[in-house]
Amino acid sequence: MFKLFLCKKRKYLITTYQIILNISLIVLGFILVYFLLRELFYIMNDALTGNNNVHEILGKVLVFFLYFAFVSMIMTYFKESCHFPLSYLLYIGITATIRFIIVNNNYQIGSLFLSLGIIALTISYLMLTKKDKKIMKGEFEHE
Repeated sequence: MFKLFLCKKRKYLITTYQIILNISLIVLGFILVYFLLRELFYIMNDALTGNNNVHEILGKVLVFFLYFAFVSMIMTYFKESCHFPLSYLLYIGITATIRFIIVNNNYQIGSLFLSLGIIALTISYLMLTKKDKKIMKGEFEHE
């Protein structure tokens, strides 16, 4: 009897936390869309007023893509039945690191280490997608 009571409490608690998480992500999504559109406005304003500071514009484009990546992560979370696929997180890590290297290219050693990180993330992504293909084909055996 006590075990049944704990099981019901646990399910209620998990459901409550899931609802709070989903509502929070929806609110965060709307906030990020606002900032995404605001950043797009700033970029268009710079283009129309003739701002020639390339580093400033690239910085704004970087921020725009970061907002875009976070909004797409939230969309993916809801599309994938409330979980983030690991391959998607690796893909975002790779692209965000590449964008960071493009914008901040003053530090050669830092860029070298970030490039090594990109290689590690890419290898992880390839290993994960290879495993996923094997699972889809039915070749993967459970140990």
